[in-house]
Amino acid sequence: MFTGFTEEVIDTGEARVFVRHGGTGPAVLLLHGHPRTSSTWHRVAPALVAAGFTVVCPDLRGYGRSRGPAFTADHAGYSKRAVASDMVTVMRRLAHERFALAGHDRGGAVAFRLAMDHPEAVVRAAMLDCLPVSEHLRRITAEFATRWWHWFFFAQPGVPERVINADPDAWYRGDPERMGRENHDEFRRATRNPQVVRAMLEDYRAGLTVDQSHEEADRHAGARLRLPVLVMWSRWDDLEELYGDPVEVWRTWADDVRGGGLECGHHMAEEAPTALSEALVAFFGARPDETPPRPGRSG
Repeated sequence: MFTGFTEEVIDTGEARVFVRHGGTGPAVLLLHGHPRTSSTWHRVAPALVAAGFTVVCPDLRGYGRSRGPAFTADHAGYSKRAVASDMVTVMRRLAHERFALAGHDRGGAVAFRLAMDHPEAVVRAAMLDCLPVSEHLRRITAEFATRWWHWFFFAQPGVPERVINADPDAWYRGDPERMGRENHDEFRRATRNPQVVRAMLEDYRAGLTVDQSHEEADRHAGARLRLPVLVMWSRWDDLEELYGDPVEVWRTWADDVRGGGLECGHHMAEEAPTALSEALVAFFGARPDETPPRPGRSG
């Protein structure tokens, strides 16, 4: 995986962030979701490099080979604001003051916070299979709570650690054929590490507490994204089924939003890498006055 990429660990002050980076040209930051690592991008990152971009793929704070601060009762050390700050530091250490970014799943929540907190750094943002955390929580239904029960299970103190670490392979199922063998092996190493499992749970605990508070404060202040936003989702997952058109939800937070669905399951970077790469190249490569084409629906 990642032939020609450099691997290093960058100390951000509060965290040590493992990062892969390669290519030349405009910078793109790719943020993975739960329970993956930066290796989830192994089919997308080379395509973006081939299209003329510099690509940076970090492990989020606490995930994979990255490490964060001690766990605290308020979960602030694993808030999206803290993780977004890591990402800005990483990009600046790599000499990228301004960059495009894409975030999938929990990485999408980090991408949203990064774009809100650091608008001077972000050129364009792609939000993949995600909504702002507060939008999920404002729309809670019995169907949501039944399908996404893990959000509330992960928030419980102590219990999910014991359940998951008893048999992490059974809990975090993965298909090496679909994921790619090396990606699957990296994912397995991470999810078998109790320290990583605890950090991933802290991500969710922060989501239901400090992250929600940050988003509600933004809502009250009328804060919005002014940069172009691409929204993409997996048609075989349930985001559209639960909420209707995700583009319309994002328009409550951003001025310039376009998007579409891909015919794939939730982990789109692994299941529909060609369609995703093409959509990201078109979006990231567009001129400021140009509207990129609507993403295709083929997987």
